[in-house]
Amino acid sequence: MPTTILAGFEKLRQNLDVTGLQTATVSERQQNVRSVVEAGLTVNDSFLTGSYSRSTMISPLSESDIDVFIVLDVSYFHHYNNQNGGPAGLLDLVKRTLRSTYSRTPDVSRNGQAVTILFTDFAVDIIPAFYRLGGGFLIPNSITQTWIGTDPKRHVQIAAAANVQHNGDLIPLVKMIKAWNRTIDRHFSSFHLEVLTLAILNNVRISDFPSGMRFFFDKGLELIAQRNPDPAGYGADIGSYINTPGKIQVAVAKFQTAYERALKAEGLAAQGNICEAFDSWHRILGDYFPAYGQHFGADDFQSADGLAIGRFAHPMEYREMSAAGTATEQLARLTRRFNHHAESNDSAHYGYAAPSHV
Repeated sequence: MPTTILAGFEKLRQNLDVTGLQTATVSERQQNVRSVVEAGLTVNDSFLTGSYSRSTMISPLSESDIDVFIVLDVSYFHHYNNQNGGPAGLLDLVKRTLRSTYSRTPDVSRNGQAVTILFTDFAVDIIPAFYRLGGGFLIPNSITQTWIGTDPKRHVQIAAAANVQHNGDLIPLVKMIKAWNRTIDRHFSSFHLEVLTLAILNNVRISDFPSGMRFFFDKGLELIAQRNPDPAGYGADIGSYINTPGKIQVAVAKFQTAYERALKAEGLAAQGNICEAFDSWHRILGDYFPAYGQHFGADDFQSADGLAIGRFAHPMEYREMSAAGTATEQLARLTRRFNHHAESNDSAHYGYAAPSHV
């Protein structure tokens, strides 16, 4: 029952966590997917990547993607490089391999730089890759029919090291910033926001989460309009999808609004207007941020058809279930999220860099 701003942010932190049960489901599902690909293709390595591996994924799981990296034998690269359909042909091969097992799954489709399996509870993106001369990996881009250089393992190392330098507060802050992005309809690539956070808070101490968020919005006003290079050193602009004066203007406006609201919230708290400050943070963070004095009891939660569904680990699970109602409606919500994801197809989603060569 938070009645202070810091307690509210602690509850926010809890609300953003993926639960233990969800983690177990992700672990089993991704292992099964990897096994299917390894049984059908010659695989040198496979591992989890994306926000899940960097510990920056936020709940609800149904609105997130689990990214699986599959490093294939180089013979596939030679078969598809400048022939046989190129990068799109490689993705189609992976799609056929997965479809042979997941024949009844709602959707298995090629999606820019990955093959996406849309399960009823969350999506899994399978990203085929090759070892790259000089380090890192190459992955296919079926939109531009090019190969893109990246190093997701290096991204994990960078995020982990920065989090240690910030006494474990950087990753929670990144997740809070991602929550803000959800409230503005995912206007920014999640990985882009992670890169911005690393740059903005480099050599800066996070004294508390409210001031950390306000500082991020303040400094982001300038950085969001600039080139934001891949921290793994591949030279790409992670924010290249913000590529016109109009898009830059809209992006800056998003940061300006968030900064003004955060500044107001801090001012209200300093004046002792805690309840109003809660409301201001709620405007930034949506339902992830608790109401003043909010409390959830064991019997408070009901599904859309009025049936009690018991205690949940945090309010976001309740909101997810009560909003979804039936399995069909859950699938419809996932499909809408997938379509949004498919339409964007920006390379920053997976955290990789500019086209390169083996």
